[in-house]
Amino acid sequence: MSEDSPTAVYLAIYIITFLIGFPNSALALYSCIYKIRRKPIPIDILMLNLTISDLIFLTFLPIKMKEAADNMDWNMPHFLCHFHLFVFFLPLYSSSLFLTAISAERYVCIAFPVKYKSPKRIIYTVPICVGIWVIVGVSFIFVYKAAYIDFKEVVTEPQTCYSNFTEEQLRELLPVRLSLAVVFFFLPLLTCCFCYINFVYILLKRPLIKRQRKLRAIGLALGTLLVFAGSFAPLNISHLVGFIKKENPKWRMTALTLSTLNACYDPIIFFCISREMRRVIKVCAKAFIQFYANLKG
Repeated sequence: MSEDSPTAVYLAIYIITFLIGFPNSALALYSCIYKIRRKPIPIDILMLNLTISDLIFLTFLPIKMKEAADNMDWNMPHFLCHFHLFVFFLPLYSSSLFLTAISAERYVCIAFPVKYKSPKRIIYTVPICVGIWVIVGVSFIFVYKAAYIDFKEVVTEPQTCYSNFTEEQLRELLPVRLSLAVVFFFLPLLTCCFCYINFVYILLKRPLIKRQRKLRAIGLALGTLLVFAGSFAPLNISHLVGFIKKENPKWRMTALTLSTLNACYDPIIFFCISREMRRVIKVCAKAFIQFYANLKG
C-alpha cells in the first residue's frame, strides 16, 4: 500500500462496508426477529446476536470515516475517542465468538439431530449469548486500562486516538492483545475448523441427502470458515507479531481496516442459511423495481 494515500483507502473501505453492510444487516435483523417470533431455534438466536453486533459496529462506523477523512488526526471531542473504541472493537470480538457458536450449532445439528430438536436447547442458547457479551465487555476493560495507563503523558500534535503509545503502555498492552488473539481468534478458529470439518465429513456419509443440498451446505461451511479466517486473521496476527517484536506494528491499521469488511460478509452468510432472509430480499427487490417502473411511467 502506498504511503501517500493509505487513509484514502481506509475511508473507501469504511464507506463500502457501511453502504453494503448496513441495509443488509437491517434486513437480517428483521428476518431474525420474524423467525424467532414464529418458531425460535438456537441458530436464529445466535444469528440475531451476530446481526445486532454488526449493526452496533456499522451504526458508529461514520466516526471511523471522519477519522480517516482527517488523515487519522482526531479532530472530534475527546470522549468520542474512548466511546468509539468500545463500539468498534466490542462488535469485532463478539462477532468472532458468535460465528464460532454458529459453527458449533451447525455441527451439533448434523452430528446429534435428536438432541438438537430438544426444546431445552433454546434455554441454553440465551445464557450463551449473554455470556459472550459479558466476556467481550470485561475483556475490553483490560484493553482500555492497558492502553491508557499513563494517558496524560501521551499528547501528540496533531492529536491521535489509540495509535501512539509509550513504552510503559506497550508493556501492558501487548500481552493483553496477545491474550485477545488467543481467546477471540486462535481458539475459535480451531473450534470452527473442528466443527466444519466434521460437519462436511458427516454430511458426505449421509446417502439420503441430495447431492445438490450437500454441495450447498459444504460450500456454506467452507465459505464461512474462509470468511472467519480472512476477516480476523490479519488483526490477530498483528497482535502476535507485536508481542514478539515488542512494538505496535506499522501495518496494524491496515489489518484493522480489513477486519471491518466482516460486517459485509455476515449478512451473506445469513442469506445462505435463512430462507426467510432470501424471501425478504426478493420482496424488497420487487418493491424497488416496481417503484422505479412507476417513476419512469
